[in-house]
Formats: sequence, structure tokens, C-alpha cells
Amino acid sequence: MTDADERSTAVERVLIVEDDPATRVGLVELLRTWGFLADSASDGEEALQQVTTFRPAIVITDLVMPRMDGLQLLRALREQASDASVVILTAQGTVETAVEAIKVGAYDYLTKPVDPQRLRILLEKIVERLETLREVKTLRRQLRDQGSFGRLVGNSAAMRKVYQVIEQAAPTNASVFITGQSGTGKELVAQTVHQLSPRAAFPFVAINCAAIPETLLESEIFGHEKGAFTGASERRQGCFELADRGTLFLDEVAEMTPATQVKLLRVLQERTFRRLGGRQEQKVDVRVIAATNMDPTLAVQQGKLREDLYYRLNVFGISLPTLADRREDLPLLVQAFLNEFNAHNGKAIAGVSHDAMRVLEQHAWPGNVREVRNVIERATILADGQFIEPRHLPPSLTSAGETAQPKLELAPGTTVEEAERRLIQMTLEHTRDNKTRAAEILGISLKTLHNKLNKLRLRRREEQTGG
Repeated sequence: MTDADERSTAVERVLIVEDDPATRVGLVELLRTWGFLADSASDGEEALQQVTTFRPAIVITDLVMPRMDGLQLLRALREQASDASVVILTAQGTVETAVEAIKVGAYDYLTKPVDPQRLRILLEKIVERLETLREVKTLRRQLRDQGSFGRLVGNSAAMRKVYQVIEQAAPTNASVFITGQSGTGKELVAQTVHQLSPRAAFPFVAINCAAIPETLLESEIFGHEKGAFTGASERRQGCFELADRGTLFLDEVAEMTPATQVKLLRVLQERTFRRLGGRQEQKVDVRVIAATNMDPTLAVQQGKLREDLYYRLNVFGISLPTLADRREDLPLLVQAFLNEFNAHNGKAIAGVSHDAMRVLEQHAWPGNVREVRNVIERATILADGQFIEPRHLPPSLTSAGETAQPKLELAPGTTVEEAERRLIQMTLEHTRDNKTRAAEILGISLKTLHNKLNKLRLRRREEQTGG
């Protein structure tokens, strides 16, 4: 273990429950040399007394003992609502009983004689899990006291459901699939899962599959060898290599080509991959979190997302609510962003005036939380007094601005293609050619918007040349 690991395990209390004196003393001394606070008991009944006074975080117990065996001890601990992690020590002939103990709630089991290296690795994993659980408890208090969960803000029932799934998913290595409209905070959720996981000390690598051309996406994800394609002047690591031992976040995963989806599925199943143009298989230890702003069921039906890949990614599913579905969180979000931009810009704005808050509450927020963040950032910069006033908000949020919004009027006989062209053009004018914002308003991905614009430009050139 590293120095940091030894410091973290120094406070962990471990109780050894073993009826053989030599084994009991040997394990206690071994754990103490590793930095644990270790004590012992000769059977289950003595262990129960020790639990109330010694209060161990980990219990390592023999399975076969007089008076009270390991399985009975485990059940008694669970009845007492003890949250101690229990490891069962078992002889070869009682492995089936040890497996039964895991079903009851044991963390794992080891066969006797105990292999010190395996025991140490197992204890390291348990310590990581305990640290994660403690951090989750801290976040729960933070949520109760301040209405937030790490960097996620909200106290609504919809967000509490999100926090609950994050708590369940974070300590595991299972894949997570996040769905939600643009601006709801999918990457922030992925970061929170990573930060609460045992992988938190390792890289978090994010890639937006819609923002990268199809011809380069596979190289970005898997890397490439020198000479793999025109322009590949040197070997390059892909996202999987960069995220080794950490977390890879694939945003807009449904924008991947079917061929790339097949390769991704293989990596998830085999835990190996091959660089583009390479022959050697690379081993990788990466947790994958994927996201899409599409309805995944519809994406599967339309052939945009492979069904087998979806089920492989959707071990834990997190559906993010729109801001319209959790409007009661708006004041918390506004205050959180105000605090952030006060610190960032060296300002000391106390809050939002009643009139300005009324404007914010009446807005539809089609851009969700991201739009709130942008509005508050702008208002914080513009505000010159103690409070943000309506004049500091974008014109589109005021009632006058809302009535001045452009409207698309279509006459009978207008083709669908022409209507789409005019809608896209009007939206781009509204966003001052901000294509990312326009895609959000239109409810499509940035990649889809670029494809539509390219198609419209091609059609216009054909009409001009008479082709």
C-alpha cells in the first residue's frame, strides 16, 4: 500500500474471531504491522461483547467455532444493525456455507490457511468501500442541511431519487447509463459517481461522441498506431488508455456508428481492446458511464443504439428530470451559482431581488440547469449593487423579451423541408449563430444540427447550379 493508504487504514478497527489461539494471535499481529487497530475474540459470543466496546469496522471470523459459529455471528450482527464488513474464514470443505454467508450479508470469504497477500488486497478493497460509504454519509448531511449532494444541487423528490441511485451505483464497478435533456447535468452526475467511487484517485475522462467526426471517433476512443491512416504520424493513446483504472464518460453514445458500438461492446465484455491499426490486445480496467439526450428505447427501435450495448451499459440507469419537473429547486440553483460566480469574479452580491426572482420563476428554462448557470453568470458580472435586479437578466427572460420572441409562420403548402430550414435559420439567428445553444432549443444533438446544415447547403448549391 502507499503512504496515503496506510494513513487511511490506521484508524480502521478490525476484530479477529478465531477459536485457534495460534491463528488468532498471528492474524492480530499481522494486521497491526499493516497499521490496523486489531483485537480478538475466541468465539461468536465473545465477539458480540467486543463489538459493543471495541466497535470494529471490519470483522474477520472463522466459520466453525464452539458456542456460536461464524454464520450465527453474522446473523446476530445484522440483527443489531451493525454496519461492520464481515469476512468469513473457511476450510475447504465448508466453502458452500461461506457462500451462504455472503448471501446473508458477509463481504467475502477466504479459505484457510489464510494467504496474507490475498487478505491484504481484500482489506484494501474493504477500506476503499468504507471510505466511500463515509463520504456518502457526509453528502447526505450536506443534502439535509444545504439542499445539495456534492456539486449537484436540488432538494426536490425527483433529485432525491437521482441521489439514491448514485449512492447505490458509486461504490460498485457497474456501468451507468444516464438519460436526460441537454443541460440537465449528465456529465456532472457522471463526475459525482466517479468522485464517490474507489476510482476517485484515478482519471475521469469525458468525450462527447456527437462533437467528433465519425472518421475520428474510433481513434479518439481506442487510440491508433503510427501510420494507421493518413495523418497518423505517431502512436496516440485513446480514451480507454487515458482512463485506465478510472472512469470513461461517453456522452451522446447513440451518435456512435454501429461499427464503433460493436467494438465498444467487445471492450466492455472482454476488458481488452486494440488500437486502430494495431495487432496487440491491450488490457484495460475502466468503468464506463454513458449518456444520451434521446429516449434510449426509441434509439434502440430506430437502430441508433444497439440493444445489446444498451443493456450492457444500463446496469444502473439514472434519468435526470428537466428543470420544469423540479421547479422548486430553482432558488437553490440560483443561490449555488451566485455563490460560485461571486467567488470566481471577486464580487459579494447577496442575492436576487424579489422582482428578478419572479422573472426567473416565470421563465420556461428550455436549456435546463445549464441555462440557469449562464443567466446567473451574466447577471453576477453585470450587477453593481447588493442584489441582482431584472435589468441584469437577459432580455429574453423579461416579459417584453418573451413577447418579442420571433414566431415561425407557415402557409399551407409549405414543404416539411422548407419548414425545417426556416426553423433552423430562425433559431440560429435567435442564438446569434451559437450552434450548441440552437441544437438544445431544437431538441437535437449538435451532430444532427451540423448534418442538417450540410444537407441544406448542398441542396442550395444544387439549386444554384441547376444540378
